[in-house]
Amino acid sequence: MPRPEADRGFTLLELLVALAVFAVAALALIRLEGASLRQTADLDQRLLREVVAQNMANEILTDPLPPGEGAASGTIRNAGRQFQWQRSVARDSALGVLAISLSVREVTPGRQSQATTLRFARVPAA
Repeated sequence: MPRPEADRGFTLLELLVALAVFAVAALALIRLEGASLRQTADLDQRLLREVVAQNMANEILTDPLPPGEGAASGTIRNAGRQFQWQRSVARDSALGVLAISLSVREVTPGRQSQATTLRFARVPAA
C-alpha cells in the first residue's frame, strides 16, 4: 500500500538545494565580517593619525615662537605606535600669516599607510 503524499518528507534533492542556499548565505556573511574587520582597523588607524596631527597642530599654535619657514620632518610615538610627520611652513604675505601644512603617517613595517594632512594658519610673531 503506497504512503500518502503528506508522509513522504523531503527528497534528497530538496535537502541538497537547501544546503547549497545556506552555504552561499554563510559565505556571504563570512566575507561581510572580514570587510567589517578591515574597516574597523582602518578607522582605528585613521582616528589615531588624526589625534596625533591635532596634537601637533595645537602645539604649533600655542607655542610662543612660531615655527621657522621651510620644511621639517620627524617621528613621534603615541599610544604605542610610531608616526612619521612632515611640516611645511610658508609666509603668506597677502594675508600676513604663516601657512602651515602638517602631514602624519603611521609607520607600519611592510604596509603602506595613508597620511592625514592638516592645513592651518598662524599669525607670525611681531
